[in-house]
Amino acid sequence: MDAFKPHLAQVADYPYSKFDASIKLDQNESPEDFPAELKARALARLEKLHWNRYPELHAEDVRAAVARHEGWPEEGVVLAPGSNLLCLALAGAARTVLDTVPAFPYYRGAAQATGTPHRAVPLGPGFSLPLAQLLAAMDGEPGVLFLPNPHGPTGTLFAAGDVEALAARAKAKGWLLVVDEAYHAFAGTDARPLARSNEHVAILRTFSKAWALGGIRAGYLLGSRRVAAVTRAMVPPFCLPAHTGAILLSALESPGYVAPLVARIRAERDRLLREMARHPTWKAYPSASNFFLVRTPDAKAAHAHLLARGILVRRQDHYAGLEGCIRVSAGTPAEDDAFLAAAFEAR
Repeated sequence: MDAFKPHLAQVADYPYSKFDASIKLDQNESPEDFPAELKARALARLEKLHWNRYPELHAEDVRAAVARHEGWPEEGVVLAPGSNLLCLALAGAARTVLDTVPAFPYYRGAAQATGTPHRAVPLGPGFSLPLAQLLAAMDGEPGVLFLPNPHGPTGTLFAAGDVEALAARAKAKGWLLVVDEAYHAFAGTDARPLARSNEHVAILRTFSKAWALGGIRAGYLLGSRRVAAVTRAMVPPFCLPAHTGAILLSALESPGYVAPLVARIRAERDRLLREMARHPTWKAYPSASNFFLVRTPDAKAAHAHLLARGILVRRQDHYAGLEGCIRVSAGTPAEDDAFLAAAFEAR
């Protein structure tokens, strides 16, 4: 067919396969649901909505609530149904896209979908940040550098000084450094001071992880007025549905549930890592996120072994440098006990 642009000839689906399992530890979701009291409040809001009317043009009511919560100027906030749509918008606006390999696959996917030149720099030993190589790459034509911190899919937390060095190079060379903070709550880090001091830095955050709202699909960008304006122009109008907005407003009015939930998830992550350190053949890597990587002798066999026991994890062995690896999200204590029991049955 000749109807489509040539760069879409080899477009591929997002790398995810659906499996049924009673214990789901494969997508870095919150193991706990949105609090029942807030869910009831959100449902009451939904009942009052006029479903025949379009939502706000750019989710202005939610944008104002996010701005208050984050201490950020309203004009620098952009909402979208998922931060991956913001990746698509940024890639579409960029002259070029730079990231690491491995990394969240949609940085590359967004570049491919928009026909934007893309380059990825391999992580260093121990999943370290390849700072020198990234700085050198930024000597070329300016564009957008996506940097997840904590890093997905490895869980590595990059040093603040290294991120600051990339931000300085972005400012000097006309780049935009996008710090993807999808997992920052689990690491206790915050790139907002850096972004406030440098308009060449923007931040992506999501409601999917620490806020326990993965099914709602909502994320946001914090950036300068100029970056937000360009990103907003690349996002379709009326794109945040009214029901999503009602749920987000209910969450933002009562965010006190987030910190205790994050603390419980971090405690489970740390417990899992301590226990997995005793495994004879599976090597679990340190993580600053709500998941961790495990290198096994055979990722396909490990995945199948766990799935046969009703436990779903995510294979990561298709990434260069992650041969044999699976990724495990921290679950509830009971779910994590089941994972540990199954893991220690494997060799």
